[in-house]
Amino acid sequence: MGGVWTYAQDSGYKSRQSLVGFTVEAADGAIGHVDRQQDQPGRQHLVVETGGWVFGKSVLIPASAVSIIDTEARTVMVTSTREEIKAAPRFTTDSETADDEYLSAVGEYYVSLRRPLAT
Repeated sequence: MGGVWTYAQDSGYKSRQSLVGFTVEAADGAIGHVDRQQDQPGRQHLVVETGGWVFGKSVLIPASAVSIIDTEARTVMVTSTREEIKAAPRFTTDSETADDEYLSAVGEYYVSLRRPLAT
């Protein structure tokens, strides 16, 4: 599944660190809190309860979208905007976290959002 399902080395993530309950901040504002997480190598991701801004739904965010984890503030910063997260493939059930086809679609979507490096 590739690097999209792995935390960046400079994100501040520590192996087996629980992020449940942390506030999640998109590039343009808060989106909710970490409800669940998967720490299986090659499938690391967060399930984020979004509250009211996406009709109270949960979204699945791959580990590579996490830019900074602030353990003191209990905050996870992600690289995507609120609209980009809202437009991601819809997460509807926990069984999707083990569905290779769904995870592939989510991974491809988030990889497509990566900004090109300035030259």
